[in-house]
Amino acid sequence: MITFLHGQLVEALPTQVTIDVHGVGYELLIPLSSFNKLPAPGLPVRILTHLSIREDAHILYGFMTAEERNLFRMLINNVSGIGPKIALNILSGMTVANFRGAVSNGDFKALSQISGVGKKTAERIVVELKDKLGVSAGWEASSAQRALSPADQRTNDAILALIALGFKQPEAQEAIRASQKALGPQATVEELVRASLKKGA
Repeated sequence: MITFLHGQLVEALPTQVTIDVHGVGYELLIPLSSFNKLPAPGLPVRILTHLSIREDAHILYGFMTAEERNLFRMLINNVSGIGPKIALNILSGMTVANFRGAVSNGDFKALSQISGVGKKTAERIVVELKDKLGVSAGWEASSAQRALSPADQRTNDAILALIALGFKQPEAQEAIRASQKALGPQATVEELVRASLKKGA
């Protein structure tokens, strides 16, 4: 299994890149989200990969972040009717955070606007992935859509941490607010989470 490539970016198109690794040129298909994060051609690049082996071809897919690759794999492995091409379309059509939010909130309309994803496919995506993406997805997506100050970012991270530990979103928000009141605005994420867990114990 090829898990990443580290070499020189030779050519970059919105849907594919060529990378020179010690004199061997690798062609990878990429989503638009990864294209936007690429360095200029001629510069070094490290790209995560997924290798798809078919009877007629070995195809490498490339991703600039682990979140993109994880979502790609989750789609092709868990949703019937979705292959690599549609998975790339989904990653090109919305950010990982917005996709997680759309699935968490059952937003079929947003999902079905992506090229290659009709209403039935959007419904399958929500049914198959809602539990796998976790409760934090909707909150994470909503916070990603607004610019946060450092203090708000700490609050957001602390709330996400509590949700990951099993709190419901309203409970997590209330617990963190109470901890902030007790500890003050400079409290770290770790301090806020610990204080909230002690209160909940």
